[in-house]
Amino acid sequence: MSDPNSDFQAAAGAGLPPPPPPPPPPQLEPAAPRPTKLRPIAIGLFVLGLIALIAGIAKILPGGIFTGLAFVCWGLLLFGLSFIRLPDTAADEPPMSPGQKILGVFYEPTRVFRNLRSHPKWLAAFLVIVLVNIVYSFAFAQRVTPERIVGYTMDKLAESPIKPPPDRMEQARDDALKQATQPVQRVQTAAKTFVGIFVLGAIVAALYLLGVVIFGGRINFWQALAVYFYASLPVVLIQKLLSLVILFIKSPDDIHPILNQETMVQDNLGVLFNPADHPVLFVAASVIGVLSFYGLWLRAKGLQNGGTKVSSTAAWGATLSVWLLWVLFAVALTAVFPSFIS
Repeated sequence: MSDPNSDFQAAAGAGLPPPPPPPPPPQLEPAAPRPTKLRPIAIGLFVLGLIALIAGIAKILPGGIFTGLAFVCWGLLLFGLSFIRLPDTAADEPPMSPGQKILGVFYEPTRVFRNLRSHPKWLAAFLVIVLVNIVYSFAFAQRVTPERIVGYTMDKLAESPIKPPPDRMEQARDDALKQATQPVQRVQTAAKTFVGIFVLGAIVAALYLLGVVIFGGRINFWQALAVYFYASLPVVLIQKLLSLVILFIKSPDDIHPILNQETMVQDNLGVLFNPADHPVLFVAASVIGVLSFYGLWLRAKGLQNGGTKVSSTAAWGATLSVWLLWVLFAVALTAVFPSFIS
């Protein structure tokens, strides 16, 4: 068995200097923290959903089953996302206040998105988007009336290829009317808006993350989520505020009970087609407009400046890829249910 000190002794006997010591092990940088503050909120949402679900099953809370399931899923999703680490980037400047970011995204979006790179806080933009959606939905229902909205929707559902059996259509109509008129269920509908918008944001953020990686960039999930909400904020605010004005200018008889639930603004090429004659072309053309292009530009600008390392090509590639997926989904849905657009 060889002596481990033989090389040292041989070198010393020959008058040679001893071999250099091995290099020290590399210092590993501490991993970025996880957003653990979300976990108590997630648990609270889960418990709230569980209570609503049980109350709905017991017929104590009308509509509580679907509301409970929505909040249970939201709680589970938020709890799972809390294990995703925050971005490990050096902070060039202190975090901007929510007011600064909400106002700044209109006139200095690049600075806002660069601040989100190190401080990806998204709650303020999320709350504003949810609140303006709730306000517009409430005003729309008051102006058009729940009876007309439900009646039109059920009539179009009866014409679609996928519909409930005839003996259940009347029950579905009555349930939908109760949901649209009962105060308790209207509050639940508003509450479910929080769930729907957050889940949509999480899905889009995941798609942006995947798209940026495919195009050779690097972005954290929380960066992508913050970019999505703040890039969507100006478009949603402009669209909803203008829609509120138009809603009370136009006659209720001239308002479409389904198409205008999202917006009253006609700034796109959809005006060139009659939705009754060409529903698919109408939907495809409706995504080509001033606010649509403004939103695309904001999202690409946000991904480029809000990500850890994202080039302009990667940002635009991810933005246009997700936009194209949305267009294909909307067109396919319209092709299956054209009667709702006519």
